[in-house]
Amino acid sequence: MMLDLLRQLLGPWYLQIKFVHVLAMAVWIASTLVGYTYYLVPVFKAWRRNPQDQEIIALRNWAMERFDQGIIYEHIAFPLIIITGPMMYIAGGWSTATNWLLLKIIIVCLVAIPVEIVDYHISHFGGAKQRLRAAGDAEGYDRAVQRHWMFFLVTSPPIMVFSLLIVFLAVTKPF
Repeated sequence: MMLDLLRQLLGPWYLQIKFVHVLAMAVWIASTLVGYTYYLVPVFKAWRRNPQDQEIIALRNWAMERFDQGIIYEHIAFPLIIITGPMMYIAGGWSTATNWLLLKIIIVCLVAIPVEIVDYHISHFGGAKQRLRAAGDAEGYDRAVQRHWMFFLVTSPPIMVFSLLIVFLAVTKPF
């Protein structure tokens, strides 16, 4: 059976795969935490208080573009998580009959993956602010910045809760 063959091939590498998975998870969680909390939130609060202040708008735009560049680490880490998770599942002989693992997989599939797909798009593809600025599309740029901020306001609370829950489940295996 193919699963047995994969388990034999991956089994000796389980701890190395787990190391990459845990390291990628730490990068995924931490890479946005500092930038979002200490740069974007204060700048966006100042902008909301003074929406016409050109200095604050310039600072907001600068911070958002730097954030988009820094988020590349998160966007490298997440695919590593998605690749190494199933590898550990196979190598470790895990089963979805294990409730903590099933809950973790559900959270990843229903929360993390959809959020990351949208995040990739608004950070690097259709909503790439740096590209809109370079094209001279000031109106599109401002819409993209505001859309990205709305995305953060909607997704940050559940991602914070669910990412900690994922780590809790993986470490404690409570049920």
